[in-house]
Amino acid sequence: MVQPVSGPIVAIDFGNSNTDLVARIGGKRQIFHQPHVDLPNVELVRSLLRQARIDQSLLTNLVVTGGHHQRLPDVIDGIAVTPVNEVSAIGRGGQALAALEPTSAQPLLIVSGGSGVAYIRAQGKAYQHVTGTGVGGGALVGLAHLLLDTTSAAEIDALAQQGDPNRVDLPLPEVVSGPIGNLPPDTTAVNFGRLMRAHAQYSRMDLAAALVTLVAQVVATIAINAARAHSAERIVAVGHLTDMASMRRAIARTGAFFGQPIETPQPAGHATALGALLHWAN
Repeated sequence: MVQPVSGPIVAIDFGNSNTDLVARIGGKRQIFHQPHVDLPNVELVRSLLRQARIDQSLLTNLVVTGGHHQRLPDVIDGIAVTPVNEVSAIGRGGQALAALEPTSAQPLLIVSGGSGVAYIRAQGKAYQHVTGTGVGGGALVGLAHLLLDTTSAAEIDALAQQGDPNRVDLPLPEVVSGPIGNLPPDTTAVNFGRLMRAHAQYSRMDLAAALVTLVAQVVATIAINAARAHSAERIVAVGHLTDMASMRRAIARTGAFFGQPIETPQPAGHATALGALLHWAN
């Protein structure tokens, strides 16, 4: 029987927008995060370890995943570098944040929200990429640059929490004459539809709220359909897209429209790095 690795381990997820590090040293877990600054390279790894205040002399293993992690050599300063497939890392990290062991037979759909969004089905130690969308954090920030003159996720989030999306969107009662199923009357019928009409009155905050709503509805609707198609009763959303409180609420609200809870544990931006660490260590 293979025994789990018990020594110090560091895992790094090189994302398109963010770089996340999770360490397990002396039985304690440490998390570090910084915005993307460069493609993976030896100097970047050294810098990350320094900033996270990790003593390289303690390490014998470094686990890497995420975009372009294959650029790294097999050994850095005497530390073995081990790649972990990103699908497995997302799957295992999603299980961990959903409090599921890899021995569990319960199927789980993980929504990994970063610049884009990947949907992974996890069941036990089997991980499968089932679909994805380019409508995620990158689209959110790109459109916010055009519409709100900001690329700050924190500012977008703060604005959205103060805005009313239905001053930009058209809700059901303004589009149809009667109810549709069990959907509440403030359900979005046409995203950004009010802007087609003359004299629409809305604020910057309303635009931010509508933008978050648009992205959240795309992300959550795909998740619900993917979960149903792949027989997963539970859905958990992870990744830095869920750092935004407004996004978590909009995702959960969309799930409620369809009677499907979508869990958004926090913090969850480090899920892929955590999954890489756990997948390799076991």
